Amino acid sequence: MLPDKNGYFGEFGGRFVPETLISALVELEKFYKNVSKCLHFKQELEYYLTNYAGRPTPLYFAKNLSEKFSMKIFLKREDLCHTGAHKINNAIGQALLAKKMGKTRIIAETGAGQHGVATATVCALFGIKCDIYMGDEDIKRQAINVYRMKLLGANVIPVHSGSRTLKDAINESIRDWVTNVKTTYYLLGSCVGPHPYPVIVRDFQSVIGKEVCKQMLTFYKRLPDYLVACVGGGSNSIGLFSPFYNNRNVKFIGVEAGGLGLKTDKHAASLEQGKVGVLHGTKSFILQDKNGQISQTHSISAGLDYPGVGPEHAFYKTTGRAKYVSVTDKEALAGFKLLSETEGIIPALEPAHAIAYLSKLKAKNKIIVVCLSGRGDKDINIASEKLKVKS
Repeated sequence: MLPDKNGYFGEFGGRFVPETLISALVELEKFYKNVSKCLHFKQELEYYLTNYAGRPTPLYFAKNLSEKFSMKIFLKREDLCHTGAHKINNAIGQALLAKKMGKTRIIAETGAGQHGVATATVCALFGIKCDIYMGDEDIKRQAINVYRMKLLGANVIPVHSGSRTLKDAINESIRDWVTNVKTTYYLLGSCVGPHPYPVIVRDFQSVIGKEVCKQMLTFYKRLPDYLVACVGGGSNSIGLFSPFYNNRNVKFIGVEAGGLGLKTDKHAASLEQGKVGVLHGTKSFILQDKNGQISQTHSISAGLDYPGVGPEHAFYKTTGRAKYVSVTDKEALAGFKLLSETEGIIPALEPAHAIAYLSKLKAKNKIIVVCLSGRGDKDINIASEKLKVKS
């Protein structure tokens, strides 16, 4: 299973960090390798995923949506997890790691706030001090989640540099970690960053794909034809895709944030428009200008507003294992409205991108599984303003 012993997925991945973090990453890699094989750790993780997070999540047949598109569409209901998104899967796993490593403080970054809420939740659960970095722009967009984090006892630290979004929050988290690495665990929220983080996040999120595989075989006696999920950093999609990597008849489609359109500079489609480079300690596809500087990004969805992508996705793209597409802000809002009106499920704006792509997918009578990675409560104000819904 990927990556290789140096943390590379083909040419992507690796560990590009200051010297002061190398020993911490090596320690984390060794600790994770050992603990992930430990039966007691597996049982403890399983206990919290089942009894605290609410797994397994349902695989729901979306009858109305299926009839509309003449496909058999299933929704993997990660929005029904405790805290309302798939982020809790990874947060529980990494918090258990931090606890076993003897760390007394956890830091995290967040864009849409879902990872921040999940991290604040597990820190409250395990009694660990919690500081969360968040871009000032995202704090304004995700006020409800900021309040939830504070209510859970976390300290939310605003980031005023750069585009004041997720990229800048990660920058500040890494700076903090360099300074406080002996006592602090950095709980990264997506499958990005230096090795071993892309592996750790993928492994903890792979519970999504493993459950889909089991549920499809149990109830329908076959695997799906397509898996569809949104991609920012890429954690929910890699969690859905990776367990099916060797099932070549199952096609992967990742949907990026097309923002105002790929012909503008207002989007976050790093796999479609990016070039190979290094960001936040890993080699992948990065949105950058002609001088190699990181480009400003835009998405209506704070959780997809990131100029890079996990290295395993970059590998899937270059090897043809997955297809990556994009939908615009306007199309994502249409997806948000569509799922609300057809199935009575209000999605987060992130998976609304995946829902929106269904109208473009030519797959009549095929079985499609869409990862509904989060619920839409946090995005109600944005959607209401853009869709001009009268109260």
